[in-house]
Amino acid sequence: MTAFGKLVRTTAFRLTLVYLFLFAMFAASLLAYFAWNTRRLITEEITQTVNVETAEINDIYIGRGLYGLARAIEYRSLRPNANLYLVTNPSGQAIAGNVGSLAPGVMATRGWIETAYRRMEEADSRDHRALVYVSELPNGFRLLIGRDLDERRRLVGIVAKAAQWSILIVVVLGLGGGVFVARRVLRRIDAMTGTAQRIMTGDLSERLPVGRSGDELDRLAENLNAMLERIEALMAGLKEVSDNIAHDLKTPLTRLRNRAEEALAKSGSEGEYRAALERTIEESDGLIRTFNALLMIARAESGQARGNMDDFDAADVANGIHELYEPLAEDDGMTLKVKTESTPVHANRELISQALANLVENAIKYGKPVAQTAGTVVSMDSRQILIESRREGDSVLLSVTDRGPGIPEGDRKHAVERFVRLEASRTLPGSGLGLSLASAVATLHAGELKLGDAHPGLVATLVLPARAGASDRVAPPAQDVPQKVA
Repeated sequence: MTAFGKLVRTTAFRLTLVYLFLFAMFAASLLAYFAWNTRRLITEEITQTVNVETAEINDIYIGRGLYGLARAIEYRSLRPNANLYLVTNPSGQAIAGNVGSLAPGVMATRGWIETAYRRMEEADSRDHRALVYVSELPNGFRLLIGRDLDERRRLVGIVAKAAQWSILIVVVLGLGGGVFVARRVLRRIDAMTGTAQRIMTGDLSERLPVGRSGDELDRLAENLNAMLERIEALMAGLKEVSDNIAHDLKTPLTRLRNRAEEALAKSGSEGEYRAALERTIEESDGLIRTFNALLMIARAESGQARGNMDDFDAADVANGIHELYEPLAEDDGMTLKVKTESTPVHANRELISQALANLVENAIKYGKPVAQTAGTVVSMDSRQILIESRREGDSVLLSVTDRGPGIPEGDRKHAVERFVRLEASRTLPGSGLGLSLASAVATLHAGELKLGDAHPGLVATLVLPARAGASDRVAPPAQDVPQKVA
């Protein structure tokens, strides 16, 4: 398709043509109304002037007779730019006036009539147009007084010519403006199309150009760029997951296979086979948990869980997690406590519970005081893990606080990535997906996962938006709210 063909097929050019047609019609209608109104005003002025002169000449005829009428007509006919005058006797013969000829039958009528005429002693034989008034005098005489319409014709012609030039200028400027606007829009669309084609070839780092005008194309480009950034992040996450699965799951799968081979090669008794199968099942359960965590993260990041949102009290989730993990914490030498207040949220209860459970498991695994690992006796407070739910402004906070070594501030950003395990935790069992899942769940609910310093220890907080309209039903002021501490 040629450049001109692309130009005329653009929506901007077509809209310009439509608006140009509408504006031209409006301008033509306005000029036509102006011309009609001008013609009407001139006609009214002629009729008013002729009516006054007709009354004057009637009075002259009544006062001075036919001779006085003829003298008055002859005198007025000699004036510059004089009106048309004609007096005829009852037989139709002209007595006085400056009209040489009229259309047949004009003098036989009465009242207003537009007719062709010629003045007396005119050099050209061209007929003119005039608006005349014919009246009957006493004794059967007839009087015609009128005005040439050449002035009206010239004025209407001037308006018509101005209208033609105006419409022509409007059309030319409109087409020029349409071409300019269409070319400008087409350049921007072509730039977007070129960027989209490069993106389709696999370069997800490309972004649509955004101008400084802030028009609808800029807003569209900004939204599309935000979508591309999200797609790029998802694709990078997918690549990262694929790489991590290839590297991090290869070791347990290899270990699983080696144990099965070792059992076949060395085990001879039923007990040895049973022990080998138990270790295989245990290893398989770990792999299944890893895959389940990956699937849950993918489900959260894709937004599929938004369909299962419900209204519930986050305090109930915190209390349920405390009840579930309290025995496990005690077996590991830790103390698990909970502190809650009514915190209604609109969220996916299953995912919120799983995210909070991951934070508690991390605290139990990695939140032991440093002195405890060295065999030194530590206080009960240093072995405490606190689960807390509270309202803060328009947010609901679900936090887990431990008194362990914590996470250095420089490592907190990487700690929420998939399969990332910090140096201090590499000797302990785990897949490195707990904080990743919690972060994905928080993002799904338009919130975030914050990692802070508990001085000492780590405080991991799920920040979620509070349920709309629930602020007045949460509870009385904070000092009056009963809190459960276990």
